[in-house]
Formats: sequence, C-alpha cells, structure tokens
Amino acid sequence: MDIAQARTFLAVLETGSFLHAAEKVNVAQSTVSTRIKALEDQLGQELFVRNKSGAVPTLVGQEFARHATAIVRMWDQARLTLAVPEGQKRMLVVGGQPSLWDGFLLRWLPWMHTHAPEIAIRAQMMAASSALMRQLVDGLLDFAVLYRPVSRPGIIIKQIFEEHLVLVTSEETMGSDPLGDNYVYVDWGPEFEADHALNFPDAPAPNMSLNVGTLGISFLLENRATGYFPLRIAAPFLASGSLEPVAGAPTFTYPVYIAFAEDHDEALTSTVLEGLREVARSKIPQP
Repeated sequence: MDIAQARTFLAVLETGSFLHAAEKVNVAQSTVSTRIKALEDQLGQELFVRNKSGAVPTLVGQEFARHATAIVRMWDQARLTLAVPEGQKRMLVVGGQPSLWDGFLLRWLPWMHTHAPEIAIRAQMMAASSALMRQLVDGLLDFAVLYRPVSRPGIIIKQIFEEHLVLVTSEETMGSDPLGDNYVYVDWGPEFEADHALNFPDAPAPNMSLNVGTLGISFLLENRATGYFPLRIAAPFLASGSLEPVAGAPTFTYPVYIAFAEDHDEALTSTVLEGLREVARSKIPQP
C-alpha cells in the first residue's frame, strides 16, 4: 500500500463518493476506483459498498479508517521530522494542553533555544489528554505535557509540577457566598468538576460557563466576575491588584506530567526534563 491509496481511501470515506473524492485528491474518478480496488486486493477485503448514491464503508472499511489515518499522519510526521532546518540536528515534536502552553511551555521554548540551539522544535496544542497520548503512542509526538495521562505500554510518565487552581475575583466587594452572583464556571476537566461539586454541593448552576481555559481570565479583567484559574496565570494580576483572592475558598491541586516513549533519546530527554523543571521552579508560584 502507498500513501496515495491511504489518502484516497480517506477522501472517499469523508465525501461518501468516488466522484467527490476524485475532486478532493485532484485525480480522475477512474484513478480513485483503481486505487481503492488495488487497496482492497492487497487487504483481501471489501472496503466500500458502491451504489448509485455513492460509497458506504463496510465494517472492515470502518475499522481500516483508523489505520489509514495513522499511516497518513505518520508519513506527514516523517516528512516534517526529516525536514530539519539547516544548522540543526533534529526535530523535536512537543504536544501540550492549551492551558499548559500559556505561562509554562511558552516559557520553556526560549530555555530550549538557549540550552539546546541545535534542536528544532515543532509545538502542537491539543485540548484532550487522550488525543495527546494517542499521538504519542502512534509516534507522532516525542513528548506530551498534560494533566491526566493514561498509562500505556511503552510510555514513561513523570510528574513535573503541581498546578494550583485558586478562586480569584475582580469584584470590588464579595458577599458571604464565595462563588457569588457573578461567578463564572471555567471547565478545567473532570477532576475539577468532581472537586467543585464536592466542595460546593449546594451551589446553583452558574449563569455562565466557559471552556476556554486560561483565556477566560480576560473576562474577569474586563468584567466584574469571579472564577477559578491556575495560580501561575493569576499571580501577576494578583500582584498588581487587578484581581483579588477570594478568602476562605478552597484551592484545588492537580499534578502536571510529561509522557514520552521508553526508547527515547536519553540525552535529549534529560535536557527537556531539566528545562521543564527549571521553568517550573522559577516561574510557578506556590499558594
């Protein structure tokens, strides 16, 4: 099987039509038919049921879809990895969850540029820890930095630091209720949801919920509101007086991890870990 066959298969799967797939991959419809037929012959299985309305994947076709996706991704990754800029030794692909780039990984990038200038870095942002782990297992990432890694065979997981979520407010006065009328619920994942429900069992449903991570702090700075945010993000605004901590509110703590393959480059991994831990020590405030 070649990459063109895999891309063509995915195009048919996406469009549901050999004709539309031909337009998508910019070849003749007969070429699409030839590629799919060759692929089916190689696999010894029928991948699509052809009919007048288009092409419907068989059960085998549905199962093959994730393999074809992984093949195409790995090929694209290989092309990018081999395209190392002149003067640098290798490409390092690092993935992280959005809130961990803001205020942490973005500070680690210049550290790497100073201490390992021969390493080119390609950064990726993914919201779901499951997606990061899947790409790591598939070999599409060298390192993943995330909150909730799931143990996988062949993957090493190490803790870097602890994230502290604190309740902060831009309101001038707070009532007895730590959440208050202007409380904004920011979605920090299932662990936070469970802890929030445990600590505030009688809290009514919030008037506003945000799923924008650390970007939500801009809402507090522009509106009178209260919400939970990582201390490392809120700290400068607390220091300037733009935000205030809510007295008596619980702090939620979650570990942050790095995950990488067992067959890693030990010297490079040691440099990456040193940088992440140094940034954590110097830039992550403690409650």
